[in-house]
Amino acid sequence: MVDGDGTYDPRLVNDRLLLGLKGTMSEYELSLLRQRGLAARDSKAKRGELRFTLPPGLCWSETGALKTGRIELDPDERVVAAIRLLFAKFRELGSVRQVFLWLRTADLKLPVVARNLSICRIIWKAPAYHSVLQVLQNPLYAGAYAFGRRGQRTAVKDGRARKSSGHSKPMTEWVVLLRGNHAGYISWEEFEENLRMIGENTHMQKRALRKSARGGRALLTGLVRCGRCGRVMRVFYGTRAGHAHRYQCRGDDAHVGAGLCIGIGGVRVDRAMATRIIEAVSDRAVDAAILAAEQTARAGDDVRRSVDQELEEARYDASLASRRYEAVDPGKRLVARELEAGWNAALERVSQLEDRLKHLAIAATARPAINRDALLQLAHDLPTAWNAPNTDARTRQRVTRLLIAEVIINLDDAANEAVLTIHWIGGRHTEVRVGRVSCGRYPADRAPDAAEVMRKLGGHWPDRELAVTMNRMRCKAPNGETWTSVRARELRERLGIKAY
Repeated sequence: MVDGDGTYDPRLVNDRLLLGLKGTMSEYELSLLRQRGLAARDSKAKRGELRFTLPPGLCWSETGALKTGRIELDPDERVVAAIRLLFAKFRELGSVRQVFLWLRTADLKLPVVARNLSICRIIWKAPAYHSVLQVLQNPLYAGAYAFGRRGQRTAVKDGRARKSSGHSKPMTEWVVLLRGNHAGYISWEEFEENLRMIGENTHMQKRALRKSARGGRALLTGLVRCGRCGRVMRVFYGTRAGHAHRYQCRGDDAHVGAGLCIGIGGVRVDRAMATRIIEAVSDRAVDAAILAAEQTARAGDDVRRSVDQELEEARYDASLASRRYEAVDPGKRLVARELEAGWNAALERVSQLEDRLKHLAIAATARPAINRDALLQLAHDLPTAWNAPNTDARTRQRVTRLLIAEVIINLDDAANEAVLTIHWIGGRHTEVRVGRVSCGRYPADRAPDAAEVMRKLGGHWPDRELAVTMNRMRCKAPNGETWTSVRARELRERLGIKAY
């Protein structure tokens, strides 16, 4: 074997020893160089000076002779407005999927960084779910310099080590996290709140935490916790349409034979919770009505502003295409035809955006005006707004989640009552007791009055049929006895109702 230092014979012991030492030292030197390089990179990142590709809406500033800039907001107003709109819509809708669907419905585009080796530029694409999620989960938008948020994992497969990269790490394991490093779109508190909301929307992860509402008839979906075992209670709906729902704690259902924990019907619980919620927000109802009127009046402003900025950029592209076409030699048709086609495409895009902006203005004009007097009147009668037919269950659930952190349910078997402990968002706690219904019995508030039944049915049926009906309705006579034809006739005559 021959290298730059000499010739070696592997058959000789001394030569083999020398080759082994040189190989080991070379391997150690490569490892040492790698360690020093990684240490230098991490040291530069801890100072906030290590540069990497920034997400859309942020860029590196160039300052000084060495060009050691800092992160700042993108100077493009359209890009900044799109990122701000995305964060505002998430705070309003409370779900990444709802934001994605709203962007699709409004036909808006989001900025995306197109990477081509060392050149990065912003392009506009139709919104994708993962793009919206990446923006909401990126701490750079909260003014924090973060590095090393993803790592590698090594797994042994078929007797060989397999490495995979791109795995997200917990915030506590990030290499660098410098809060307040630069100006952001949101504060760090808002960023943590967004992460909490996204975590609640993932129902299949962290099952011990409260979950977001997904519609359905139950008011406290994802907010109810068992008072005996501490697990989050589930909601079970009947198979038939309109069947009452039920809050049930399955206990340790991972082990066969563990049995259920506690359960209670959800209709009475939701009714008691709705009463407490209406009482809690009644003082601020007028302010909420005025805020709702203002928000509805500004419903289409965000979309029109985005389309207007897109139109401004399209007009610039059309003027740029026009200047390029005018600068080319007319005799060189191979180039002139291509530039002319690009100019025509830019003009068509400008025309489409102008027509869309006109349609949005017409739709905004045709929208009915907000009746502030009617809203203020409705604010003083919150039960009517809460129980209105057009108030869907998702709206009630969102209002509930704004006020209540969680509800702990326990059962008082001695009093035959359910004990609800309400943990309000503000930190206060309220205890509410709801009576349970024994099996096979009518609740006390459902027992009809004999005189009321007679006024509705008297004269339409014979006295014998009236007595049988009132007995089936568990309607007792004043002396506690069952109804007979004679007692039914006496009550009918006493009320002055004619016979059948």
